[in-house]
Amino acid sequence: MEIPELVDVLRREGALLADTAARTAPDAPVPTCPGWQLRDLLLHTGQVHRWAAAHVKGGLTGPLDEAGKLAAWGPAPSDAELVEWFRTGHGDLVAVLDAAPADLACWSFLPAPSPLAFWARRQLHETTVHRVDAESAAGGGRTGIDPAVAADGLDELLTGFMSRPRTKLRSESPRTLLVRPTDRPESWLMTIGQDAPQVERGGTGLANCTVIGPADHLYLLLWNRLPADAVDTAGDRSLLDLWREKATVVWT
Repeated sequence: MEIPELVDVLRREGALLADTAARTAPDAPVPTCPGWQLRDLLLHTGQVHRWAAAHVKGGLTGPLDEAGKLAAWGPAPSDAELVEWFRTGHGDLVAVLDAAPADLACWSFLPAPSPLAFWARRQLHETTVHRVDAESAAGGGRTGIDPAVAADGLDELLTGFMSRPRTKLRSESPRTLLVRPTDRPESWLMTIGQDAPQVERGGTGLANCTVIGPADHLYLLLWNRLPADAVDTAGDRSLLDLWREKATVVWT
């Protein structure tokens, strides 16, 4: 996806999240994030937006330290202020990404064509997943995710987050997971062993476990927002149990 497309989707997803939150009680539990209430979700996502915007706006060459994070976040809002506080941070992030030069030089932490592409992509998927979380708290239906967006998110998750040396996704003996959307041409074959997982884009063939379904179902499954029975699975389903236990992304 091109950067303007990424920013446009981020704009829409943030608006959906805010609109959902505006009609939901701040103490509503978030089923997809056990232990969280809606206020926790909004506070977290709003802080991430402000954190991301600070790196892009300032052209920072390294990550913000704790003092820098606190300065970027500002004072914590009250429940009555929470949704508008979220909208303000999200709007600022979109504006900063829109205005940033294509040759922006700043810190990033996953492979991408450019730092600007990284931040637009990362914040799009951060916001999309948490929009789904907000909808789960609201108790209504889930807004669909465009297959191209979901496929891009699968690629970021599999080749980016889960391929980093720090990931906890490991197996004593090598095991393979094939991810194959039914509505997109992409596929990914991941080998999980004692070292960081290796991912082959366009991978095909036999695997210990194959998951097949619409791209948005696979995206939410692998972000641990849908159960395994939301997609078709062939082979060793225990590999999905390993994924759910170990394939986590924690923001610190």
